[in-house]
Amino acid sequence: MARRIAAGAAYGGGSIGLLGVAAVGLVLAEVQLAKRTVGGGIAPVPPRGDGLYGLAFGRENPLLLGVLGDSTAAGQGVRRAGQTPGALLASGLAAVAERPVEVCNVALPGAQSDDLERQVTLLLADTSRMPDVCVIMIGANDVTHRMPPTESVRHLSAAVRRLRTAGAEVVVGTCPDLGTIEEVYQPLRFLARRVSRQLAAAQTIVVVEQGGRTVSLGDLLGPEFAANPREMFGVDNYHPSAEGYATASMAMLPTVCAVLGLWPESDRLDPDRDEGMLPVAKAAATAAKQAGTEVTGARAPWALLKHRRRRRLPAPHAVDETASPTEEEAEAQA
Repeated sequence: MARRIAAGAAYGGGSIGLLGVAAVGLVLAEVQLAKRTVGGGIAPVPPRGDGLYGLAFGRENPLLLGVLGDSTAAGQGVRRAGQTPGALLASGLAAVAERPVEVCNVALPGAQSDDLERQVTLLLADTSRMPDVCVIMIGANDVTHRMPPTESVRHLSAAVRRLRTAGAEVVVGTCPDLGTIEEVYQPLRFLARRVSRQLAAAQTIVVVEQGGRTVSLGDLLGPEFAANPREMFGVDNYHPSAEGYATASMAMLPTVCAVLGLWPESDRLDPDRDEGMLPVAKAAATAAKQAGTEVTGARAPWALLKHRRRRRLPAPHAVDETASPTEEEAEAQA
């Protein structure tokens, strides 16, 4: 199915439905139930995470990190800028690179993949400063708003192509597993999981084709969400909590560092960790089933499947560019 979606997007095919008509009729009642419970809380407006991180390493020659996507990329569900994915990734990247990192977050809560064109244009508006690496997190709203999957991945493919042409490395966090939402019951839970995984696999195929890398967000990255959903989801029971965003960012950080040549790369794959070289479609389908899995292109039509080891993120500290870091902030950044 992922291959069909990607092929339909590439060759201008029409919509490829992920659910049959009978299945849609079967879950109508549960959809209405989920609508009454999911989002019942009030998710705070995401704080602005833009700024300069890692000031312990100075202010000169910062890496530029662009963040694009939907509410998950924006950090909706938390109240502090330092708890957003962009801030967490910037702090971790600064610690690994030992240089400051500037964040430009153009993600929009509620965005679908067709908003990526606007976001990329906004990010690339300053032609004097192109981003070094971009992180995209998108797909959940495409599923919930029933955007045709071929259209969804076509927009994503175009966005990755534009960013790569501008010289930026690209890491995409694929569509999360909507079947992990606590208030979604069977059989809707099974169908939501199936749709999410199929879209995630198709996203991986088109991203790898454009020279980017993907990390499977799956059940929002790790068994922690399945084991502790009340801690990992925010007040609206839909968006991640601060702990959830930290878990997701920790899983994506190694890949963000790797695309910039800051993470050790080995040609030796570890079969004990289910790493290997597979046809890209098979690698995409495998990654969609296991959260935190990285897929990167090799020689066509092959792709590398990796499970990078997670490391604890340093405490994020967004600092105004005109301010001097305190002794405590400098120690934390170091």
